[in-house]
Amino acid sequence: MSDIRNLTIGVVGAGTMGRGIVQLFAQAGHRVHCFDAQSGASAKAIDYVAGMIGRGVDKGRITAEQFLQIQGRMHACDAVLQLADCDVVVEAIVEDLEIKRQLFRELEAVVSDNAILASNTSSLTVAEIAAACARPQNVAGLHFFNPVPLMKVAEVIASVRTSAQTVATLKAITESAGHRAVVTADQPGFLINHAGRGLYTEGLRVVEEQVAGPSDVDDVMRDAMGFRMGPFELLDLTGLDVSSKVMASIYEQFQHEPRFRPSSLVAPRVAAGLFGRKSGEGWYRYDSDGRKLAAQAREKPALAAGLQVWIDPEASGLVALRDMAAAAGAQIVADSSNADLAVVQPWGHDATTRALALGLEASRCVAIDPMTPFALRRTVMLTATTTAHARDAALALFASDGVPVTLINDSAGFIAQRVMATIVNIACNIVQRGIASVADLEDAVPLGLGYPRGPLAWGDQIGASRILSILRAQQEATGDPRYRPSPWLVRRAALGLPLVTPETQR
Repeated sequence: MSDIRNLTIGVVGAGTMGRGIVQLFAQAGHRVHCFDAQSGASAKAIDYVAGMIGRGVDKGRITAEQFLQIQGRMHACDAVLQLADCDVVVEAIVEDLEIKRQLFRELEAVVSDNAILASNTSSLTVAEIAAACARPQNVAGLHFFNPVPLMKVAEVIASVRTSAQTVATLKAITESAGHRAVVTADQPGFLINHAGRGLYTEGLRVVEEQVAGPSDVDDVMRDAMGFRMGPFELLDLTGLDVSSKVMASIYEQFQHEPRFRPSSLVAPRVAAGLFGRKSGEGWYRYDSDGRKLAAQAREKPALAAGLQVWIDPEASGLVALRDMAAAAGAQIVADSSNADLAVVQPWGHDATTRALALGLEASRCVAIDPMTPFALRRTVMLTATTTAHARDAALALFASDGVPVTLINDSAGFIAQRVMATIVNIACNIVQRGIASVADLEDAVPLGLGYPRGPLAWGDQIGASRILSILRAQQEATGDPRYRPSPWLVRRAALGLPLVTPETQR
């Protein structure tokens, strides 16, 4: 298949994903055959796709002539036999291994010996599907995301017997259609769902440990770290009934890897029917139109006159903290024993540990996260004994210039530190295991998950050594192997190397 232009591509499955794949390849100039086992479904799918493409004429994106050409390239099929002339067939049917295997046997008996068979599976091992075939070298995964025409990334999954030529051809076809094709090994979650585990698992762990509530985690990750949604908003959007199965499946398929351990908070909520937007309540409550109901805002305490504040001289944001405290009318003191409030900025450690290390009175001490941008949102952590007076003084001080403040309980690492270190660590382990290249990983995560940047670039912005110190502090505090650092991260941090370089991009 030396020429990837003007191919004949088959799509089996006329559901949402199948229709999107038909549209993508028809618009890219290929002849597309659509088949579905349900009578009449393929014809309805072609009509639906034609209607979607036709909107482009109304909006001036394509001409009427171009529309007719695209429409003429799409064909509804009533039988698998009508796919015989296809160069590539993409399967997008139900996630059932035996049904997929049976389909691939039927397809292999119909198409040419050189034809490529690809599965759009999101959860099954491609090798298990290919095992039913006489030519497994021609079988691969081609995983698109919904909606296919708009989500500009697809995973090309190479099973253990997939040929390099099959991978190269699928990559070229997909990229010629305007999507970024990332190559990934046939591992649980492939690349994008694998890389996205950290946001959910660590967000859930923060809530499970009573460090903060779901809305606190979401506020920090959205407002301070630039995510479109926090983990609990995303879980409500996708549906906890669906997401819980994915979390459990990846954990099982990775032989109970602690990094992917599901939270015990999930099962009771699923049992109670709290799925998210579609059920009217999940981590949040929703109105009949699916809009999130606003929670009652926390009342802001007033800043006491003459407040004396001691600030850790080793704080990362020492100047900004002093300037803000002075502008609010607080008095900055050099002796912590005379302070009404002591402020520290630990990386990885909790407020109690930092207070004890500095010989501070923990009941008058709070910590503020040095990772999150000071002008966007501030996270204030209490020690195990911070008094209500010190807590209210801290809230009043740090909210005095109008920047929102999130209050959390003592934790080895703040919300952002914990979640970001977990995301970066999982990404490093993806590279360590050879599941994907650095270049594919860095492109796939923003395109597939909507993160502001690639996880390794984020690790470089924070600092590989700092990420490593956060993970080690968490592991020391909890004894949990979920925080053990990836060897790839450890070595690069030890050598003072960035995570993304021309060498790692190769």
